[in-house]
Amino acid sequence: MEALRKLERVQSTLAFMDSHGLSSGIDLHSDRFLADLLLFFVQPCGMLSVEKKYSLALDFLNKVTPEVIEELSFFEFDEMDQGEVDVYSGIPSKAMKNDEIELKGPEFLDMPLICLDSMQRANSTLEDFCRSYFMFHGMDANQPKSIFKFLPILSFTESYIYQLDTWNEKNLSKGSKNTASAESTSDNVNMAEKIMEISLPKIFGSDAFNPLISLLQDRGLITDRIIDELKSGILYWALETKLCQALTKKEKILIEDVLKAIHLKSFDYRVLNLLLYQLRGQEVNELHMEFLSVSEFLVEVSDDLYDYEEDVANNTFNILRMFVAFYGATLAPKMLIKCITDAEKSYEALSKKIDPGLVLNYFKRCEEATKEGGLNNSMNANGKWIIPPLILDEDAFRAQNN
Repeated sequence: MEALRKLERVQSTLAFMDSHGLSSGIDLHSDRFLADLLLFFVQPCGMLSVEKKYSLALDFLNKVTPEVIEELSFFEFDEMDQGEVDVYSGIPSKAMKNDEIELKGPEFLDMPLICLDSMQRANSTLEDFCRSYFMFHGMDANQPKSIFKFLPILSFTESYIYQLDTWNEKNLSKGSKNTASAESTSDNVNMAEKIMEISLPKIFGSDAFNPLISLLQDRGLITDRIIDELKSGILYWALETKLCQALTKKEKILIEDVLKAIHLKSFDYRVLNLLLYQLRGQEVNELHMEFLSVSEFLVEVSDDLYDYEEDVANNTFNILRMFVAFYGATLAPKMLIKCITDAEKSYEALSKKIDPGLVLNYFKRCEEATKEGGLNNSMNANGKWIIPPLILDEDAFRAQNN
């Protein structure tokens, strides 16, 4: 638990530096070094005051040289704490034993780690992936052997993605609450909430998936295309943050950003699909990937219409609320239906190029998924898309429902 507290202190210091304009502006490694230096200054040392320590440090730095520091690095010291945590990934170092971490308490769940909550949330996606995508690999999702053979890698990957997604959603939700209430942070805010003040890109940047990429690379599973899809996930979260913050601040948004985001949103399914090709040692079927990509877009739009009110309340990305913000209440539904219609035409054209038996099985699976999820109010009994009542004052809606 001490290792997690250490990580909290460092990340809170990074947030403090950012809010006071003290960040290096170079990279996260430089900021980590400066954060450690600041933390060193506030450590108790006899009767020395902060002013005295600052004066001593200034005088000392005028005397010490890089050559002296280099010479010191050759000295033999005791090994570092075995409980060290890599602040860049939020993942315990290899030297840390599993039984040395106390995995309990809400502050642990708020950390950027793969935790049980993320694994549980990833379960529904994994089940849907197996039942919807295995057929494109000639695999039977009803055979346990087919699932468990590749489950560890697929589960770890999806859980890792869900943890980062959870982190980003909490940032967005916190931002909307702050905007609506206009409340300043009190002294009673706990350490985990202070960490949430740092945006996802600030902590992870483009390195968010490095630990996952390293794991997949060690197993010979990584490809440039998988890396590109993971990067598209970072881009999606960045766009989601940009768009949702713009809406809460009543700022203009670009429709290009909205359309880019909705197409990137299902990046995790594409990552899992590409991984499955690698796990099976098979070449990627580009026609299947293109067909499924269009299907993913339609599913995302359907989900957004179904979850419209919930997404507004949580200030998360939703294509309908973005269209309302850009086009206005009158034009937004028409423009969204046009996007849907264009996608459906592409979906139908691509389906005719795929084996009829496979397409039929996939259509059946889509019908099953709709029934299992309950009555999807994004469509009526005739297959017509239904736009839910628009929310024109999101702040008032959130205040009423939170």
